[in-house]
Amino acid sequence: MECQKCQKRQATLHLTNYINGQKTEIHVCQQCALENGYIDSEDESSYSIQDLLSGLFNFNSSFAPQAEPSQVLEKEDKCSSCNLSYHEFVKTGKFGCSHCYESFGKHLNPIFKRVHSGNMAHTGKIPKRQHDRLQQKRYINDYREQMKQLIDAEKFEEAAVVRDKIKEIEQKHASSIRKEEGE
Repeated sequence: MECQKCQKRQATLHLTNYINGQKTEIHVCQQCALENGYIDSEDESSYSIQDLLSGLFNFNSSFAPQAEPSQVLEKEDKCSSCNLSYHEFVKTGKFGCSHCYESFGKHLNPIFKRVHSGNMAHTGKIPKRQHDRLQQKRYINDYREQMKQLIDAEKFEEAAVVRDKIKEIEQKHASSIRKEEGE
């Protein structure tokens, strides 16, 4: 979107004002925002992902759940690999290494659960055209894993039932492909 003031640069600041029930929107670039007093200085205007994460992980924030007595952080809470403290992580919003997630995991799960509306696993977005096919593949993979576990436990009758479910899904999948190719 183009800056509404200079009409030369890309708008990076989007302001919405409600005055006496009237909504006004202003879209301006960084330079015009500084010149027109919408922001004080470039240093204060930069809002990074670290600022967002710091706010989310700050237990005093309205976004994050309040700490329960069992979750009160000790001063010794540090990553075993990079020695980053949880307090430093909250302050910067950045992990120090790949092991930090595991080190601070017990403190992060309640926050992630709240931020993601209770979802703890990322399944990604699927295009509508591909949804049925991918869902069938997931079912087949889940059933194969279940069948493998049943075979390992020597529950062959139950494994045969799961095998039949896999064959049924694969037949439906093959027939839907033939229908699409015929269209």
